[in-house]
This record gives sequence, C-alpha cells and structure tokens, in this order.
Amino acid sequence: MRTWGPSVALAAALLLPLSAPVTPVVAATRTGGPARRLPGGAPPCPNVPAPATRPPQAPPPPDPAARSVGGAALDTTGLVVPPAATATPPPVTATSWLVADLDTGAVLGGCGPHEYGVPASVQKLLLAATVLPRLDPDREVTMTAGDLAIEPGSSAVGLAEGGRYRIETIWLGLLLKSGNEAANALARLGGGPDGLAGGVRAMNDEAHRLGARQTHAVTPSGLDGPGQFTSAYDLALIARVCFREPAFRRYTATRTAQVPAQPALHEKAFQIQNDNMLLDHYPGALGGKTGFTDLARHTYVGAAERGGRRLVVTLLGAEIPTQRGWQQGAALLDWGFGLPRDAAVGRLVEPGELDRSPTPATGAASALAGHAGLGGGAARPGAGSGVGVPLTVGAVVVAGGAVLLARRRRHAAAVALSAAPGLRKPEIPEGD
Repeated sequence: MRTWGPSVALAAALLLPLSAPVTPVVAATRTGGPARRLPGGAPPCPNVPAPATRPPQAPPPPDPAARSVGGAALDTTGLVVPPAATATPPPVTATSWLVADLDTGAVLGGCGPHEYGVPASVQKLLLAATVLPRLDPDREVTMTAGDLAIEPGSSAVGLAEGGRYRIETIWLGLLLKSGNEAANALARLGGGPDGLAGGVRAMNDEAHRLGARQTHAVTPSGLDGPGQFTSAYDLALIARVCFREPAFRRYTATRTAQVPAQPALHEKAFQIQNDNMLLDHYPGALGGKTGFTDLARHTYVGAAERGGRRLVVTLLGAEIPTQRGWQQGAALLDWGFGLPRDAAVGRLVEPGELDRSPTPATGAASALAGHAGLGGGAARPGAGSGVGVPLTVGAVVVAGGAVLLARRRRHAAAVALSAAPGLRKPEIPEGD
C-alpha cells in the first residue's frame, strides 16, 4: 500500500477548513418533471461520524462536462433524491454513493455521485467488463512470476507460479477472493501483445466507451497507483455492463469454488469462498464486489432483485465503525426498493452514447484521463501500466487544493497527524 508521510498529510489537511460547510450545486430533480428547489440547495449527504481517515489523494481538476453526465442534477457534492422520495436515505459513512436501476438505467439517488474517489478492488469490475468477452473460459493457461508480483499482504487467491488453471477458475478467484494475482493474469491474457500494460490500456478505453469519464485505471487489481480514480456514478455504469454478461452473473453469485491441485508443483486443491456477504444475508442478492486499501478505505458495489426490479448500489470511501461496506450497501438498496418505480434524478448513459454526442474537449477533461493534452477520456496508445503524470508532492497538494476545499471531507489537521505511521489503528480489510 502507498503511504503518506505525516508532513504531506498535514499539508493536505490544512487545505481544508476545520468545519467546511456543504454547498451543493443543484437541487434534486426528477426525470421528466420540475426540479424540487430546497432551501439553501440540496441537503448535505447523510454521513455518520467515522474514525479518522487518511487524506485523499489529490484528484484531477473537476470537469463540468464529466460531472453532468447522466443529468445536471447529478452535478452536486450533496444529496440528490427524487421528489417522490418519502424517506431520507439511511446514514452511511461512505463519502459518495449512488443507487440505480440495472435494467432501465434510472438513477434513483446519490450522494456526490460525480465526486472523485479511489476504487480499491471494485476496479476489478472494470477489468471484467473489458476482458471477460475476450477470453475463452475453458482455455488452460500458466501463471507467471509477473502475475504473482503483487504487493505483499494484499489479497490473493493462492494460485501457484507455473500452475495450470482454466481461465474460468481465475475469474472465480478474482471475483470471489479478490485475487490480485488473478487480476494481473487476466489483464495480461486480455492485453494482447503488450500483456498487462495492454490490458490496463484496454480498461481505460472501455471506461471511455462506457461514459465513465472520471475513471482512470493504473493497476488492473485496484491496488493504489498515482492518478487512479473513479466515481460512484462511473462504477454504476461499469457494474451495469458487467451484469449484462451471463458469465459474470454466474461468477459473482458463486458462493464457493474449488481451485484444482497442481501435482507437478506439489500443490493441493483447495476451496475458496465468496467475500461478498450480501449474498448470504440479503434476499435477492445478485452479487457485486468488495474492496479496501489504506488510501481508498472501504469500497463496495452490490446488486439485488426484488419485485421484478434489479438495483445496483455503489459506494466509495466508507469506514466500518458499525457497518461493513456490504451492510451500508444493503441499507441503501432497501431505500431504493422503497421508491416508486418511476422515481429518478438522472440516468446511466449507454455505452458509446457520449462518443455519438461529443462534448467540447477541455483541459480539465484531459486531466481526468491522467494524460495532459489528450482532450478525451481514453488512455494514450502505448502508455505503460502504472505511469501517472509526474508531479512532486508539493505540486500534487497545490493542484488538488481547490478541489479539496470544495469536498465535504471530514479531515482536519489533527486527523492528518493521526494518520501518520504508527498512530493509526489497524482495521480489518474487506475484500482487499
């Protein structure tokens, strides 16, 4: 995991006022109906107090075009709900979230849906959306030393170097156990002649095609990397495409799977279990993905079906003092299922839609792709995996200052000092 030194954390936190007020951009709206104007604008997100967290990595400058994808009402740092909502969304610790209909694409509500966040292992959904259609699940492949070159202590399936596995087994290891070595292997296999680097480029191309213009991948697994970001809205676009794939639906709903023995390597067979507890505790659960890194905190994507409706929830930057990510997701799904079927504040755009109706390119749009001067969202052909815009620490803090001032982060200088090495309390990772 990447860590911030105490001086850098303090500098980032000092950019924030000790009690920054929330000033949402727009009030909630309903598709096809007038906007509901609330006193003082949209209400703040219903966040509950959470433990001290690390300061966020400075995101790119905000791009108005990217923040309004799916509807102008979604361009807010606060809460956006339909006028038909009679119940307030449940309080969660996630710094941003979104609930949407998987089938109609209607966005039912959200909290800062276009705010930048760090994905952790929910990034593996973008890998699935990109590579799953390219690979034969019955093909047997060999795991390489490069596949197993993952951060020590990070999540792994337990696949062996030199082991021969069906690609389906590797997918199950990715989606059940969040295996980072599985992510490396699948990106390599789906990346063409350029291997893993080609796989990451393909992920960024796919994010652009889907309309996920605030998403930029640096690693296929979601392990932290410079310039790696996403948003709750983008994750919903990605999840929607994943759940359209029958193979993905089968993999993500699998409770247990068997990893075969490797006699030549003296490796025994073993069983893996699905880390997504929503499957065991939420009626109608369809699957999803958990995630955690020190920088991202807890992230989650989950989907469920009830009364003929299929909803998806995405959340970023959560803490787990009382509820895990899947439990916060479950509470938001309950709220979404309680809304009328025609309730909406926006919509999930269709794949390729933004390319068919191009918006003027801006410098900010280039910045959100992680490559200056592109004027689009796709990764530059030939760009290597894990390479971000080279910035000094001071430049990162300064460039992110304007964005950090606008975000409703709950950090202050004292929080930053508590995030220094040796002062933070260990937490139980969820899926990473």
